[in-house]
Amino acid sequence: MWTAAGTMALSAIPAFAQKEIDLKPTGQFTELGKLEFADIVSKLIRFALIIAAVVFFFMLLIGGIKWIMSGGDKGKTEEARNQITAALVGLVIVFSAWAIAQLTKALFGIDILNLKFS
Repeated sequence: MWTAAGTMALSAIPAFAQKEIDLKPTGQFTELGKLEFADIVSKLIRFALIIAAVVFFFMLLIGGIKWIMSGGDKGKTEEARNQITAALVGLVIVFSAWAIAQLTKALFGIDILNLKFS
């Protein structure tokens, strides 16, 4: 009762079966296979905090240099004072974010700077 088309269709099934492909990184990239989404997010948060702190610190430093170089000019002194104020506010915000992360860890046990999802 087998027809030629039925025989051909059943014999073609093994031809379509695919071997499993291994996409795990090898060589120097083996550590990338261990990365998880939580690790990436926590590292990005840490990186953002560090970059923001460095940027605001340099803004503070440049504002101080501008103040010194203003030579008593009221407009330049005011501009330098505004830059120093903005830098200090930025630093306060960055360190407040870090403090809130530490407080969240202490109170609730959620370490935002070192996330682990189960």
